[in-house]
Amino acid sequence: MKDAFGAPQSLLVLGGTSEIGLATARRLIARRTRTVRLAGRPSPALERAAAELRELGADVRTVAFDALDSASHEEVLGKLFTEGDIDMVLLAFGVLGDQARDEEDPLSAVRVAQTNYTGAVSAGLVCAGALQAQGHGSLVVLSSVAGERARRADFIYGSSKAGLDAFAQGLGDALHGTGVHVMVVRPGFVRSRMTAGREEAPLATTPGAVADAIVTGLRRRSETVWVPGALRVVMSALRHVPRPLFRRLPVR
Repeated sequence: MKDAFGAPQSLLVLGGTSEIGLATARRLIARRTRTVRLAGRPSPALERAAAELRELGADVRTVAFDALDSASHEEVLGKLFTEGDIDMVLLAFGVLGDQARDEEDPLSAVRVAQTNYTGAVSAGLVCAGALQAQGHGSLVVLSSVAGERARRADFIYGSSKAGLDAFAQGLGDALHGTGVHVMVVRPGFVRSRMTAGREEAPLATTPGAVADAIVTGLRRRSETVWVPGALRVVMSALRHVPRPLFRRLPVR
């Protein structure tokens, strides 16, 4: 349950090495989150992330989790919920892919879609069912403004995020009134390891800024969060630009 300060006492991060996920965990630990589970593929980076959070005073454990292995999700994630209530699940895994390579290699494109969408649907439904069974909790889903409208430069990644965004919105509607809160987070270009070396887009943000927006959104029980907030207006306009003109815009 949430404590007197409005923060979840327990947190599960799916994508345990995600920079946004870890930045969010740090902020929540500062607000009295005491139990953190980092789920991801076993690696030194995952163990280092856990060690860093332990130094902040939380009980942190790593969990072997593979977004592409949907058949294992019910067992792996379901077991975590049998060990105690989880107040917040942050679905933070995903891959950016390489648009040029993925267009030439359909299997690479499929991996992007399976990770960002299929894996998220599987893990999201398992966690949503467990949260509903315990009668409370929040599921926070990291989407992207790239899912708002397919662009030539990243339509494979963007289409996977569009599917994820629609799924998360529908799941939120399905869980309305059950005690489970679903929040969709739509960051713009995030300066991170994932985007290193790529040309920066306007209104770029940072993992820390996204984490701050997540914490604020949780407190307000928001359903959709844009980071930065100005993107809501920008994307609302771009969504309605005629396609012939949209193709000529310098959007990435």
